[in-house]
Amino acid sequence: MTARSRILLALASLALLAVYVLPLWHITLDAPQYPEGLGMYIEVNTIRGQNPGNLESINGLNHYIGMRPIVPDSIPELKILPWVFGFLIGFGLLGAALGKRWMLTAWVVLFALVMIVSLADFYRWGYDYGHNLDEATAIIKVPGMTYQPPLIGTKQMLNITASSWPAAGGWIAFGAFLIGLVALVLERRRSTRLEVA
Repeated sequence: MTARSRILLALASLALLAVYVLPLWHITLDAPQYPEGLGMYIEVNTIRGQNPGNLESINGLNHYIGMRPIVPDSIPELKILPWVFGFLIGFGLLGAALGKRWMLTAWVVLFALVMIVSLADFYRWGYDYGHNLDEATAIIKVPGMTYQPPLIGTKQMLNITASSWPAAGGWIAFGAFLIGLVALVLERRRSTRLEVA
C-alpha cells in the first residue's frame, strides 16, 4: 500500500471510535398528543430516549397496539456491536501499520458486510415488532394494520408520523467506509498502472 492509502485506512479506522460516543440511528414519532415529539437513539450498545422519559412513553404507546416493549438489555446485537466495531478499528489500524493491500480489501469487504447485515437485522427487528402484535392485550385494534417503522425515511401510521434516519455516529461510520473504499480504489488503480507499465 502507498503511504496515502495507509493514512486513509488509519483515518477511517480511527473515525469509527465516534460510534462509542455518538448514536448510530435516530427514530422520531410525531403525533398530536405529543406536540414536542418523541424520539429514541440507537447507540452501539444501548437504546435511549431522545429526551428523558421518551423511551418509556414510546413503550406506553406500543402497549396500546399490542407491541412488545423495547428493552435494550434483551437485544443481543447491542452486546455484539461494540466488539464488531472494535475489531474493525483494530484490524484497520493493523492493516495501515503493515501496509498489506489484502488487509485493506478485507477491511472494506468486512465493513460492507457489517453494514448490510446490520440494516437487514434492523429491518427484521422492525418487522417483528410491527407485525407480531399481542392482540389479546392491545387496546387499539385496527384490522389489517401493521406498525413497522420505516428502515430509512418517513412513514405515516394512524395519527403518528415515524421517521428513521442515521444519527451522527451512523453518518461518521458511513463516511469512514467511503474513505476506506477510496483508499482501495486508489490502490487498485495504482496496481493496474504498474501492470500496464
